[in-house]
Amino acid sequence: MTVPFSTLCRKLLYLLPHYGRFGSLLNPYHHLLRQYSFLKTDLVTAADLVSYWQDVFEGNEIPEAQASSEYIVSHVLGAKTFQNLSTSSLSTPLSAKQREQVQQLCAKRLQRMPIQYVLGEWDFQDLTLKMKPPVFIPRPETEELVSLVVDEEYKKKLSSACCKSIWQPPDTFGPVLLEIGCGSGAIVLSLLRKLPQSQAIAIDKLEAAVNLTKENAERLHLQKRVKILHHDVSSSSWECLLPWGLVDIIISNPPYIFHEDMSHLAAEILRHEDLGALDGGNDGMNVIKEILNLTSYILKDFGSVYLEVDPRHPEMIKNWLHSRPDLSLFVSSTHKDICGKPRFLHIRKYGRRSYKRS
Repeated sequence: MTVPFSTLCRKLLYLLPHYGRFGSLLNPYHHLLRQYSFLKTDLVTAADLVSYWQDVFEGNEIPEAQASSEYIVSHVLGAKTFQNLSTSSLSTPLSAKQREQVQQLCAKRLQRMPIQYVLGEWDFQDLTLKMKPPVFIPRPETEELVSLVVDEEYKKKLSSACCKSIWQPPDTFGPVLLEIGCGSGAIVLSLLRKLPQSQAIAIDKLEAAVNLTKENAERLHLQKRVKILHHDVSSSSWECLLPWGLVDIIISNPPYIFHEDMSHLAAEILRHEDLGALDGGNDGMNVIKEILNLTSYILKDFGSVYLEVDPRHPEMIKNWLHSRPDLSLFVSSTHKDICGKPRFLHIRKYGRRSYKRS
């Protein structure tokens, strides 16, 4: 016999001890009700499960409860989103195995694991990438950084083509890229896909990130065009970053959060992600300064550095570069993110000068 899971039942559950805000996981009463209302029937559809788990997530104060439940149910049914499910998938009851898979994934989400880790994959630009904790999860605004680089490269290529004689052969080589802090490989692999003649070096100080980028590169058949290294940008060794000579572009979404702001991050981040990929020190610029110092050794004259930063950083970085003329760098442009905040910097290098690192 199936116990009806009515709105009244849901409301009554909120009166039980340890439910909702007082407990991070299902309490025994709710677990028992779920067991009888879903696991004992063969007539549970995708919509039923989404509605059920949305209620559970909301009761346990899980952010984006509806989206989380939809992503999980869709994933088990082989779709990217709930809207991508076919009419037949929506109306066909899930098997016992599928319901169990949904339950296991939802249990992880109840522990405030980010949905990207729960699913084990996530889309970035036009790529589907594997995701594994604690490797940093790429954010939507970082897709804008990739688009900025691609747009600038196409402008440069168009300008170069207009200046060439029709008798000159076309360029057969694209830019050499260096990504600092590759994480899952989202930025560098997207750029390799969109700039088909480019080559890249990707580094990260976290070995798990290096391994995940290698896995994603192989899945996307891009491994022959990228060298992925376990390397800390603060290291005094930099020769390993020059397999193809000086680089044309350095790109990074570095740790830029001010240390005092770290405690305000969501539980999903604090419990599961690599905090070293977020904490930029007291002024959020520890790693940014290391990246800019490195340019004097490995960046070509007139090369570019693209950074994702905190909205407070553009003026700070301009002032810091003025105090470091030996780097021969200047902020060429600042770009706002989709929310209108100054988020991305395009930094250019003047002609070569020979200075020792201070």
